[in-house]
Amino acid sequence: MNGIDPITIEVIRNYLLSAAREMNRNLIRTAYSTIIYEVKDFGVGIYDNQCRLLAEAPGLAIFTRGNDYALKQIVQYLGHENIHPEDIILLNYPYMSAAHTLDVTAAAPIFHDDKLVGFSAVKQHWKDLGQKDPGYCTDTTDVYQEGLLIPCLKIHKRGVLNQDLVELIRFNSRMPENTLGDMNAKISSCITGRKRVEELIDKFGQETYSLAVENILDHGERIARVQLADLPKGTWSAEDWVDDDGIDRDTLVKIKVTVTISDTEMIVDFTGSDPQTKGPINVPIGMTMGTAALVFKAVTTPDTAANDGNFRPLKVIAPPGCVMHAIEPAPTFTMWPALLAVDIILKALSKAGVDLVPACSGGDIFSISGLGVHPDTGKLWHEGSNEGVGFGAHAEGDGENSIMHPSEPGCRNNPIEIMEIKAPMMIEFYELRQDSGGSGKNRGGLGAKRGVRYLVESTAFNMAKKTKTKPWGMAGGGDGENGHAIYWPETSKELTIGMNYQKVEAGDRVINFSGGGGGWGNPLLRDPQSVLDDVRNEYISLAGAKRDYGVVIDVQTMSVDLELTEQHRNAVKKSG
Repeated sequence: MNGIDPITIEVIRNYLLSAAREMNRNLIRTAYSTIIYEVKDFGVGIYDNQCRLLAEAPGLAIFTRGNDYALKQIVQYLGHENIHPEDIILLNYPYMSAAHTLDVTAAAPIFHDDKLVGFSAVKQHWKDLGQKDPGYCTDTTDVYQEGLLIPCLKIHKRGVLNQDLVELIRFNSRMPENTLGDMNAKISSCITGRKRVEELIDKFGQETYSLAVENILDHGERIARVQLADLPKGTWSAEDWVDDDGIDRDTLVKIKVTVTISDTEMIVDFTGSDPQTKGPINVPIGMTMGTAALVFKAVTTPDTAANDGNFRPLKVIAPPGCVMHAIEPAPTFTMWPALLAVDIILKALSKAGVDLVPACSGGDIFSISGLGVHPDTGKLWHEGSNEGVGFGAHAEGDGENSIMHPSEPGCRNNPIEIMEIKAPMMIEFYELRQDSGGSGKNRGGLGAKRGVRYLVESTAFNMAKKTKTKPWGMAGGGDGENGHAIYWPETSKELTIGMNYQKVEAGDRVINFSGGGGGWGNPLLRDPQSVLDDVRNEYISLAGAKRDYGVVIDVQTMSVDLELTEQHRNAVKKSG
């Protein structure tokens, strides 16, 4: 163990994990905005002095990994000589921070005996920083329309609050109370992580701590390489399309990925993706790296906490200037290709062996939100929720119904009770979306359907960029139903659309539909009793049972007519 016993290594490893979870709890309990304390739109981690991830806590996974990139940019920008004890540094410049402008990174350097030993860091969504539109921007054309840019500025300088920066942020936010409250929560979280690591090193000493860190990371690499060795070897490509860039609404944007697995590494290469766009769907390279890391973790070491060692066998390529590697001044506010890329990487891996990965998920987060002036307070309100999507079916079973998209495994949706308390919105219904899961021997998971009524004049907006193409099935399974939103349903103004930012009047309604997961395997091989159970549970309709699965159900007895089912399935097989 390189001069240190394994028990000490485990004590230090678990202490670091505990410290990261304490940072997580601190952030949740002190944040002002539901997107943090309910949805968990944040990444929390502890890093060594080389900006290598040592421990994380559940949140938005691609944020935690993206913090590695942001920390390295902070050190490069400021220089080690300008980083001091009790500093807290803020960064939201997308090409450095690995996110869009509202996802602000806070980093606290950790010193022991005047030596830099690491960082604690939090990336967390803020509600407003003076971007051109309140809440969210869907049609920016450069980064300078996307709000106040903070290039590695110190909010604490050697422990002293930088009030000038506080005031700059206050006067550049339409929601200063929430913005500064959430900022203080993340600062508190960073300080908690810093203190816990200082206490840990006080107990064990710098030498023992450093040895433990190297062993923790080396072990993370070893277990990843063991699993990598068992994966198929070769090169496979896949592609899919984002609806549009927010400016040219008629043109799909291609995301292409080529995955190569060898004995020593996995390469995820986005060469062949479309050039960066005029509209704001472009992805900073740090987030692209985080997206690839999430998939690599899922197929190698999904059962252990992440650390930098896990990702040593991973290489990510995205040519500068493509949609997956935005360069300044490209707008990045709706970085939706990063979400879709998770499924596309898995789609490429499916060609290595159909049992390895599931069919496509619902394909997006299908967020539905609102904002406006609250009639009770006279202040701006902004509330919403990410929607659950159907997961893709796989070789071993059905996809899960309506859970968070694979890009946000540590996140949650916003409870209805919280949304209705915080905002003048009424959730009229929230239910599973019948027949939305792709057919197959194993059925795709169902998406969700949510009806929203706005009680006052508001701006409604829904976030979705996979509404023009369907979530794909696998191994002969059917596609899932794609998601969308319907504005003013059952009226003369009815509008079906993907991503949208729209003024609505008091009483106006929006119905939000999230996508269903793709199916796996020939649907004619699905157990008829399982089809009957799905009908009884209202997962699929009677018509869908016959149309998609060839199963004929006697409506009077609610049982399978086995003879007619066999006849119908044989007829379908012959016609096919």
